[in-house]
Amino acid sequence: MPFLKVQSEKLSTSVVRQIELLILRGILRPGERLPPERDLSERLGVSRPSLRDAVATLQEQGLLTTRAGAGIYVADVLGSAFSPALTRLFAVHDEAVFDYLSFRRDIEALAAERAVRLGSDSDLEVLQAVFDRMETAQNSEDAEKEARLDAQFHTAIIEASHNVVMLHMMRSMFDLLSEGVFYNRQVMFRQRITRKALLDQHRAINDAIQARDAEAARAAIEAHLNYVEQAWVDYQKSQRNEAIARQRLKHENKQR
Repeated sequence: MPFLKVQSEKLSTSVVRQIELLILRGILRPGERLPPERDLSERLGVSRPSLRDAVATLQEQGLLTTRAGAGIYVADVLGSAFSPALTRLFAVHDEAVFDYLSFRRDIEALAAERAVRLGSDSDLEVLQAVFDRMETAQNSEDAEKEARLDAQFHTAIIEASHNVVMLHMMRSMFDLLSEGVFYNRQVMFRQRITRKALLDQHRAINDAIQARDAEAARAAIEAHLNYVEQAWVDYQKSQRNEAIARQRLKHENKQR
């Protein structure tokens, strides 16, 4: 008969399983510090030796890392999503920028539809809270803060889609964007007209998801990323035009 005796699970194994799921679901994020050992063992209801066994196992798996005198952190599990060589190629070829935007348009449109269908009320509250902060930041004249909230807004949509593969894949993509690999997101927040347009586009996305209108959410995502693509094209043209104008000015000054 294909039956085996039921064995009780070690407490450390239960801790490993819980932390694994928290990382898989994106609740614990790369670089996030875990509570001190005493606090964490109390929260989990296990002894400190059991917790140490679990942490050691998770370190062996590459999910946790310790920093001398600083504590235990979630490892950079996204770090190997793209090789350094491929990342350098992304950074130096414009083709990658437009392929990146096309990829995001497809994936985020799907994520928005899933968020409408599968997102909980709490997911939508998170999205609304991030958008509210975006509105407040509009008056701050802080391009870095606006860019950071922009990334958080799009991440909240991915999280509300409840697909862990999509979540980790898109987080790795957003990390490359925040590092300026594809383009500098802050550049777009330096122009008042562009900043207002971007906020209005995010409002349309948020309103559609809050109303649980999948078709409108997809359309709003596509319109937003189409705008971003055109804005980047316009920025590149303006940079080239400025270089030509400076060359012309330099030549004219020499003629005097």
